[in-house]
Amino acid sequence: MAHEVNISVRSLVEYVYSSGSIDSRFRSQSTLVDGTRAHQKIQKTYKKEDQKEVYLRAEIRYEDITFIVDGRCDGLLVDNETITIDEIKSFSKPLDQIEGDGSPVHWAQAKMYAYMYARDHQLTEISVQLTYVHLETDQKKYFKQTLTFSQLDLFVQKVLDMYAPFAKLQFQHQASRNLSCKELPFPFETYREGQRKLAGTVYKTILDEKNLFAKAPTGIGKTISTLFPSVKAVGEGLVNRLFYLTAKTTTRKTAEEAFSRMEAHGLCMKSVTLTAKDKICFKEEAKCNPEYCEFANGYYDRINGAILDILTLETCLNRDVIEAYARKHQICPFEFSIDLVYSVDAIICDYNYIFDPKVALKRLWQEQKKSTVILIDEAHNLVDRGREMFSASIQKDMFLQLKKETKGIHQTIYEMSNRINSWFLSLKKAHEGKKEFILEEVDESLKQHLEQFNEAAEQVLKEGNFPVLLDAYFKVLHFLKIMEMLDAHYVIYVEKQRNDFVLKLFCIDPSSLIQQIGLGFRSKVFFSATLSPLRYYQEILGGDAEDFVTTIPSPFKKEQVEVLVKPLSTRYRDREQTKEQIAITVNSLIKHKQGNYLIFFPSYQYLMAVYEEFKKLDPYTDTILQDVGMSEMDRENFLAAFQPNPSKPLVGFTVLGGVFSEGVDLPGDRITGVMVVGVGLPQLCFERNLIKQHFDHKGKNGYNYAYVFPGMNKVQQAGGRLIRSESDHGTILLIDDRFLQLPYHALLPEEWQSFTTI
Repeated sequence: MAHEVNISVRSLVEYVYSSGSIDSRFRSQSTLVDGTRAHQKIQKTYKKEDQKEVYLRAEIRYEDITFIVDGRCDGLLVDNETITIDEIKSFSKPLDQIEGDGSPVHWAQAKMYAYMYARDHQLTEISVQLTYVHLETDQKKYFKQTLTFSQLDLFVQKVLDMYAPFAKLQFQHQASRNLSCKELPFPFETYREGQRKLAGTVYKTILDEKNLFAKAPTGIGKTISTLFPSVKAVGEGLVNRLFYLTAKTTTRKTAEEAFSRMEAHGLCMKSVTLTAKDKICFKEEAKCNPEYCEFANGYYDRINGAILDILTLETCLNRDVIEAYARKHQICPFEFSIDLVYSVDAIICDYNYIFDPKVALKRLWQEQKKSTVILIDEAHNLVDRGREMFSASIQKDMFLQLKKETKGIHQTIYEMSNRINSWFLSLKKAHEGKKEFILEEVDESLKQHLEQFNEAAEQVLKEGNFPVLLDAYFKVLHFLKIMEMLDAHYVIYVEKQRNDFVLKLFCIDPSSLIQQIGLGFRSKVFFSATLSPLRYYQEILGGDAEDFVTTIPSPFKKEQVEVLVKPLSTRYRDREQTKEQIAITVNSLIKHKQGNYLIFFPSYQYLMAVYEEFKKLDPYTDTILQDVGMSEMDRENFLAAFQPNPSKPLVGFTVLGGVFSEGVDLPGDRITGVMVVGVGLPQLCFERNLIKQHFDHKGKNGYNYAYVFPGMNKVQQAGGRLIRSESDHGTILLIDDRFLQLPYHALLPEEWQSFTTI
């Protein structure tokens, strides 16, 4: 059976000829733009009969594979009957540093274009030229060869010889994958109630190329209910790649376990889990510098062998597996995982790899997107994460510090920093006495100052290491990029923080940007147990009227959970008066029903106040506290303390909306009850009030959008830690008088509505 491989000229030759090291020391962000200008400048010197940006395509048969290779050559030069393929490369280093007679990758690219053109036009001979141009001086350096078609044919065969093992490995895997996906049974004996409906809705969403917003209760098995139908869609040829996006490490583990379970039932699929660079880096500092890091040094000389090795022998490429193979091949584990993304079937990663303009994966071409499904777990988290990803800020003190550090050393940076610092001082004077204030627009003079600052910073950073300047450079660069996105969904404001002033471009409503980034993917599935109210989340996550929407009822019996409400005030002004009563209520519940309990508080300060009251009342019950800045090991130890069949009670004091509020699974009697103190409202602040005002002006209930919906989401997430399976039983205690009032009461899950007031 013949197979087809669609690949660009550049991707093909880079796979075969790339070599050298990862070196992420400073490079100007304007290089790409400058490179394009340099190309255009050279192309303007072409004669009338010459051509530029010529599209070339060839179908090349290699054994049982047809390679469909295409791309655009920079120039096609005509001199009498001689044809020359011109490949232009811009250079920022001195041209005398070009090794030998040019880069092997550059020659390979030019030769591939020459082969394609010569074959199409039945030429027996053709010339290839590398034109190197220095970005700053416009100095040029040329290398030229004349080759026969038979020489080019041998060259192309050699390239395909080198690429074919990888292509064959992929074909063999895809055949096995597709068959295994088609034949894969549901990896549990039976569906839980509601699981079949969710899985069926996800499959139909993919089949119809739609998006889905699904509210599905905690404990239903949302991960397998979304992954399984997506895998089946791969078997039917609808999908070629899946992304499973999460906000927390704990939910990534659940996705890994789902793939392992499906693999145990016959699935042949390769998945990779992306781990943050600073967590997976083997070195003390995550500096990708060949002089500092042996895993960066020579990375591209070893990466192809490492990819072939791991893809041949492994399926679930989690952090441990990636680290093991990275050490084996002496390569950077983070870059290794990123390179694997483009060769595997499923990617488990954080939201930012798709949605964050700073770090999103750049090599997902439009054609690949059409066969890619995005599964967005705990999608309620994407609202605030979206606001964070699409916002940017700069502060006065950053420029004041640079002004002090560069005086008499880097005069241009000193002058630019002084101008921006002075701009902030003028702003402060114009708004004397105000802690926060809104600006209608960003002053054009500030934009010019920032652009000039970054131009000057680029020159200094090329010369050597300057950490403070480097940090400022990237903050300004991001700020300028976000400035280009400003529209009615943004508010520009200034906030005084002690003696500092912060200017922020605040994305109040991330809906349009989330929608824009999601365009092109076959389907997106937003799902969560707490996607409530559903219409609110559909609106703010960029949904539209054509999207599918589903609500899955809880599969668990109401008798499995006892819901109690204690109507005490937990409002800030009343906390001192009611903290003792809360401690008494907690103590009464654990005495009534012995076991392990989690208590969630709206703040760490409040947690400590009630904890001290509780210990006065009951110094003998074992307690464990969530601490500020817990490491992953600390978190694991915290959860490990909740053992089944406890001989005496254990009470865990935690923060609502923190690391233990969601994605935590304590099945059976590892947990007997959950108590939630307060309705979870975010702290009153300037930003939250801006959100309120924004949606008020749109005719919505701004207070609900800014405070109530996010707060009650946290309450539902915390309560969802209790019932995880058909055999679980327990008690939820809600402490706040507002749980008896609208809109809070209406936002409680249906299975909590039959509560008892105590």
